Order: sequence, then structure tokens, then C-alpha cells
Amino acid sequence: MATEQAVQTVGQSVWAIDSSHSVVEFSAKHMMITTVRGRFGAVEGKILLNESDPQESTVEVEIDTAGIDTRAEQRDAHLRSADFLDVENFPKIVFRSRRVEGEWKSEGDRFKVIGDLTIRGTTREVTLDATYEGAGKDPWGGDRVSFSADTKIDRRDFGLVWNVGLETGGVLVSHEIRIHLEAQAVKQ
Repeated sequence: MATEQAVQTVGQSVWAIDSSHSVVEFSAKHMMITTVRGRFGAVEGKILLNESDPQESTVEVEIDTAGIDTRAEQRDAHLRSADFLDVENFPKIVFRSRRVEGEWKSEGDRFKVIGDLTIRGTTREVTLDATYEGAGKDPWGGDRVSFSADTKIDRRDFGLVWNVGLETGGVLVSHEIRIHLEAQAVKQ
């Protein structure tokens, strides 16, 4: 998270992720034929934007694993269990950036955010393909900024190995998980 000293640095600003206007979505193949989508309800974190040197910007995000929602309660309960996210022992998914490659000075700019993703206590480096969606003032005078990003992971890399083999070949749940983020943040 950003320190008070960093807030005072010229060209840097701290932004809190607005959970009510942000979403983390994911998708996986079911039975190798259908894409199942879900989302996490509670997302919080901070972004330190460095306007003078965008590559020095950082982000830290925490996602409440118990808030998983695939629109099927039985499936959600299974995803919360020790077979998958084990929310009792691992209540958060965490992402901490290491570096930014590229710039986000104009709306639509594309860049990469490389960082550490931790799921179930296992940390792996991932690359987010990000887009700067824009900035503006809200009706109450607050400054807001928005970014979107996409990545994909192999869930087995994070200890999510539960599966069932199918008679026709393949598995019940795909190994590849696609992740899509929409983040709006408010200047602090």
C-alpha cells in the first residue's frame, strides 16, 4: 500500500479502488464445451499513480474469496470448499504489482502490469494486459480514474487441482482460467 511519504512526492497520487464500481470476473470451460462465468463481489485496494513516470505506478488489490458468485449456489459452495479456493483458510486473493511496462497517458492506451498473484497461499507472477479507460470528476467533485485488464492462468499452478475425467476425454473443469478486471478508483 502507498505510504504517506509517497503521497507527498510530486507527480504521484493515491487512489482507492471503488468496490461498487469495480469487478473481477473469471471464466472456465465446463465439460470442455461450455464457458461458465463468475465474479467476485468484494474488491479493495490502492493504486499509486505516478503521472510523471507511469512505469513507476503500483497497484495492490485484495479480493474476498467468499464473495464468489457463478449464479449457482451449489457450484459456489464447491468453489469455496477445500477442493478449490478453501476460503476458510485462504480468505483473500491478493495481487501486488512489481512493474508497469508502457504508459497510460491517454484514454485507450494499452500497457502491461506485471505482479504477484497469490491464491490459496501460492504466489505466481502474472502479466495483466491493461487499458487506461479514462478519468473524470464525479458529481460530488471527486476525481476518478478507470482501468481494465485481462490475463489467464493455469489454476493448477495455484494448487487448484480438483477435477473429474470425462468418458469422452477431457476434464469437467478446464485448467485455464480467464480473468477480466474493471477497476474504478477515487483519488485520496
